[in-house]
Amino acid sequence: MRAVAFAKHGGLDVLQLMDLPIPTIDNDEVLVQVKACALNHLDVWVREGIPGVAPMPHIGGCETTGIVAKVGSKVTGLTEGARVMIAPGLLGEATEWGHRGLDNLEPTYRVHGYQAQGGLAEFAKAKARDVIPISDAWSFAEWAAAPLTFMTAWNMLHERARIEPGDDILVMGASSGVGVAGIQIAKLSGARVFAVAGTPEKLKKAEELGADFLLNYNTQDIAKEVRKLTNGRGVDVVFEHVGPALFPAALKSLARNGRIVTCGATTGPKVEIDLRFFFTQQIVITGAYMGSRFHLLECLKLIERRELRPVVDSTFPLEQTRAAQERLQKREMFGKIVVVPS
Repeated sequence: MRAVAFAKHGGLDVLQLMDLPIPTIDNDEVLVQVKACALNHLDVWVREGIPGVAPMPHIGGCETTGIVAKVGSKVTGLTEGARVMIAPGLLGEATEWGHRGLDNLEPTYRVHGYQAQGGLAEFAKAKARDVIPISDAWSFAEWAAAPLTFMTAWNMLHERARIEPGDDILVMGASSGVGVAGIQIAKLSGARVFAVAGTPEKLKKAEELGADFLLNYNTQDIAKEVRKLTNGRGVDVVFEHVGPALFPAALKSLARNGRIVTCGATTGPKVEIDLRFFFTQQIVITGAYMGSRFHLLECLKLIERRELRPVVDSTFPLEQTRAAQERLQKREMFGKIVVVPS
């Protein structure tokens, strides 16, 4: 099969179009003919060398949709030809976390395309428990634009930040995949959304998704504008994944007793916090890693009903995966960049 993979860590140049064996499945696994695979910043970090990747050569790609090509002998409920997605979060052995509905905290939890081979190939495999049927309500590319980012945003806003109707939510990086999901989930929950992006074009698209206030980090002082728009109060929640480039503005934008929830570090891993501000304002800073299977299934139900919608920025053929990742790294997209192997 054709696959885009890398045999060593590094820049875009390590990505190679390879001819690799079609995965062999065990009796509890499913082979999927990949129709679409969406990109995430995790693909860049894995390629550049964060620890824990599957054996080399490594195939990235965390959000995979396609058609069942083969099922193991012990698999029930899935048949050849069915439309499916591979869950980005692969379930491990259930212990205390899984029994509490927090399977993404299990030590054995893995990510498709990170600790396991991913979907930037003509075929991918997964345990049957991690293969989810999808309808034809959306295209394969649109379904691929949904699972990881929407379940992460759901975890951030509902599980970690505990948003409520009427909350003011500041969404940093509103043009990213997780930002696009965050805007929609916040609006569906009855919040007012302040969207932050770097161009008027991106902000216009954020407004079309439901953002109430539009802030350009290249031309405006974000915290100052937030204070003005909230009569000096600040926002209840900052939805953050950008890192040090916008983290100071995030802190300054918070109301007393506000919450910052973060799931990423696109511009770097380290930020500074003045502890005096932190405790006197009673600020909560919390992290979110992926989301549970419950979060994913809740999002998929809402997407199926079109209460939430995937946003595809662009599609690339498999052999142009380098160009697709380059567009991601340059932050030129609004929504999700999707690779289409076949």
